[in-house]
Amino acid sequence: MEQDALYSRAADAFGPSLRRLAKSYEPDADLARDLLQDIHLALWRSFATFEGQCSLRSWVYRVAHNTAISLRLRQRVRSPKLISLEELAELPAAHDPEASVGRARNLARLGALIRRLRPPDDQVMLLYLEDLDAGAIGEITGLSPGAVATRVHRIKAVLARQFNEGSEP
Repeated sequence: MEQDALYSRAADAFGPSLRRLAKSYEPDADLARDLLQDIHLALWRSFATFEGQCSLRSWVYRVAHNTAISLRLRQRVRSPKLISLEELAELPAAHDPEASVGRARNLARLGALIRRLRPPDDQVMLLYLEDLDAGAIGEITGLSPGAVATRVHRIKAVLARQFNEGSEP
């Protein structure tokens, strides 16, 4: 069965990335596991219509991100308001009294800031953090590579400013 074979190949090749993606969209471990299950189910279902019009990697990331974003939009009522990149840039800086912030705390802050972005800004940044180039990100999100590069540059600048000012999400 082609669908099962494609799913197995994708799950083997992209399993760790899909776990990181689920954790990026959902910080709660149990909910991240549920999201990962939803992603795997959506991925398996999607291979029934996969015609090879893009790379397997692009297809997997597109399905995974669309599944995660759909979940976020359904949960919007219980979550904080999603904000644009411009609104994130305007968040007031809060002083962080801790002189030495651990890597885990920084990653948690980064994840929280990224989760507050609206799609496709959150998608672009998560894919960038997965070390995909602008062309691959564009193929997944439907943006041009130039638009992706511009968004990455802008998002990185805003995130760096938030970190330098000690702003909390």
